[in-house]
Amino acid sequence: MKEQSIGEFEELVLLNVAALHDEAYGVSILENLENKLSKKVNISAIHVALKRLETKGFVTSRFGGITGDRGGRRKKFYVITAAGKKVLDDVYSLRTSLYQQIPNISFN
Repeated sequence: MKEQSIGEFEELVLLNVAALHDEAYGVSILENLENKLSKKVNISAIHVALKRLETKGFVTSRFGGITGDRGGRRKKFYVITAAGKKVLDDVYSLRTSLYQQIPNISFN
């Protein structure tokens, strides 16, 4: 079976799902990303990434209860799966090993 990979934006969304744990939903991920990146992020991009991550088996979702403040709509919460954690660990390991190969160069 071919190993699944993720793109940079998917990685950022997946990291936020893991960090927010059981409180990860579209808007909470959006706010956290915008805060960390110091730039605007499109909520549609978040939802597309979450759908791709769920299709790949890296997250699972569940609906929260109906609340009046959302006009009767329910929040869709996401949690990272074991496969999602493994792909994050693999990406982290790869990035770290590549970073450690950078020679100690002075740019002064």
